Order: sequence, then C-alpha cells, then structure tokens
Amino acid sequence: MYDVSTRKRALALVAQGRSLNAVSKETGISRAAIRSWQDRLEPVPRMAPPLPGPPSDRVAYSYLLGLYLGDGCSSAHPRGSGHYLRIACADAWPGLIDACDAAIRAVNPGHTAHRVQAQGCVSVVGHYAHWPYLFPQHGPGKKHERLIVLEPWQQAIVDEHPWEFIRGLIHSDGCRITNWTEKTIGGVRKRYEYPRYFFTNKSDDIRRLFTDTLDKVGVEWTTLARGSEPLNISIAKKPSVVLMDAHVGPKY
Repeated sequence: MYDVSTRKRALALVAQGRSLNAVSKETGISRAAIRSWQDRLEPVPRMAPPLPGPPSDRVAYSYLLGLYLGDGCSSAHPRGSGHYLRIACADAWPGLIDACDAAIRAVNPGHTAHRVQAQGCVSVVGHYAHWPYLFPQHGPGKKHERLIVLEPWQQAIVDEHPWEFIRGLIHSDGCRITNWTEKTIGGVRKRYEYPRYFFTNKSDDIRRLFTDTLDKVGVEWTTLARGSEPLNISIAKKPSVVLMDAHVGPKY
C-alpha cells in the first residue's frame, strides 16, 4: 500500500528518535506497519539528534529533577530508538500524578507523556532520545549505591528555582504529617498537635542536595537516624514549617 519513499520517510523519523506512536500520528501509518518495515527494508542510516542544551522550562525541570532523584529512572528503548523516563507516583496522590505529567510534557521536546497503571501506583512515562543527557545521574544500579552529583548547569537551575526542587523531592520521598504530644499543665493533661515535614532517602548525596537547598532558602532541619542510619530529614520548627507550607504544602 505504501511506496518505498513513504516507508523510508517513516523509518527516518523513527531513526531521529521519534516514537512509533508519534510517527504513526504524523504520517497516518499504523505502528504495526512501521514496526514490520524496520525488519524488512534495508537499514536506514540512523540520524542521531543533536545533543540538547539545558531545558528551556527551568521551573518544570527543577521540579522534575526532584521527582527523578526520588522515584525516577531512565531506560533505553528495546529497539534503540531513544530512552524512557519513568517517575513512579502513588495512586493516593492524583494531584501529584497530574503535576508530574505536566512537568514531563514541559521538559520533553516532544511535549508528550503517558501513564502506565500498576498495583497501587502510576508510572508517568516520557519518550525522548536524550533523557540521559538531561538526567546524567542515570546509571546502573540503585541511586544510593553510586555517586549522585549535579552538573553545573543543573545546579544553576536549582539555585534559580530552589523551591521547585524541594517540592519535587518532598513529592517523591517526603511527606507532611501532624505530630502530637501530651503535657500536664496545672494538673490537666492536654494534647498538642503540630505539623512537620519528613524526607527519607537512602542516598547520602541526595539527602545532602536536599539539605543544602533547604539551607539556601532559610529552612532549619535536623537529621533523625533510623537505627544507625541517618535516613530521615525532619523539619519541625514553626517558622520553617510555615515556609514549607507556603512553597510546598502537603501532597494531594
């Protein structure tokens, strides 16, 4: 049904890093047909997309970077056409899922994302050839088992938009809770409640990125050990909680 030039054009678009779905929508050719041509036609020279510069939407990137360091990963497409960025979001926070979806679309040059439902969570996924460049912390193994350092251009974005970065980290590996305690005053036992924020991550480097950014915006914090490991960052002093509520707030 399609001549050779049409097939080669479709395969050239795939070779540029476009997803089968995107090429199908642009050309009107089914994904199954394009996939079959990849094996039947002579190989089309793959055109490597040029390396991107820092993302233009720096606000969205700062938030997405926080989400990625907490609950994200990048993996190569099995057919070699680009990479997937996946951020895992709990079903309990539909607003967070929407915010993550919007951030991926804002940073992804194709402005696309889709959601994959699993038990108890949704993975928000974006396809793009150069996610490993935009998230160079990508690597084999678990994040807490390897060095996590921001590139200078990433640090510049975090310095410009620190609250978005903090918000992304809290949305991925943090929470806002209400603690309570009891005191006896004048012989009467009274219950007092107060809010606080927690951030928990096994990576010393990621916790340090979080606390360094808190320092820059004037938020006081303490480290709470779980057993012998200092995995938890606590923000409990009232002025700091007020700051966090103004810029971050609870998950939703």
